[in-house]
Amino acid sequence: MDHNTFAPQDGSKLKVAIIRARFNEDVTQGLLDGAIDTLHEAGVTDDRIKTVEVPGSFEIIHAANVLAKQAKYDAILCLGCIIRGSTKHDEYLANAVYSAMKDIMLAHTVPVIAAVLTVNDQQQAIDRSGPGAMNRGAEAAKVALEMANL
Repeated sequence: MDHNTFAPQDGSKLKVAIIRARFNEDVTQGLLDGAIDTLHEAGVTDDRIKTVEVPGSFEIIHAANVLAKQAKYDAILCLGCIIRGSTKHDEYLANAVYSAMKDIMLAHTVPVIAAVLTVNDQQQAIDRSGPGAMNRGAEAAKVALEMANL
């Protein structure tokens, strides 16, 4: 079941930056594939999409800030995956990443769209990054398009 509805968007004039964490690479690659497919469907061409890779979800913060400061992008998508472990490390990491993305968005007045999965296990991550309606990368791209066209 889809929990959100999105109006069709024209992305043909938009420039979008995507930051992908390599940690949990099989999952984040699925998020990236979903995001790019969705952007293409909305008319965003490859020459208007910049993709940056960083080691992990925490490093997304720095990359998002650098890209936001450039003031060249209509939206920045942040793709990562944090899987719960046996300690609270995942909670601290997720809180820091999401808080920083909010701060960057407000400081630079550019939509910073969070698709950093925070899941209990590998299967949940796979379910949310594979092909189909639950791909959170595709959903994040829809959010980015709508917010960029606001």
